[in-house]
Amino acid sequence: MSYKLLDSVVLVRDLPEHCLRKGDLGAIVELYEHDGIEVEFVKASGKTQAALTLTVDDVRRVADEDLLSVRRVKRTA
Repeated sequence: MSYKLLDSVVLVRDLPEHCLRKGDLGAIVELYEHDGIEVEFVKASGKTQAALTLTVDDVRRVADEDLLSVRRVKRTA
């Protein structure tokens, strides 16, 4: 599956070490050879929660049936 820069994607697994959960919305900020992508997850304030190198298997495209929501995360140092 091919993605483009700035595509919105949905995380398909929990990443508790980054306070991310399955279903969190991110944006692709870099594309790497093979199946690597850099995805930025942003808080509602605009601050970055995490910017991670993932694979295309870690995310899926946003679907018309998806509903966005807000949740609180623990403060990070």
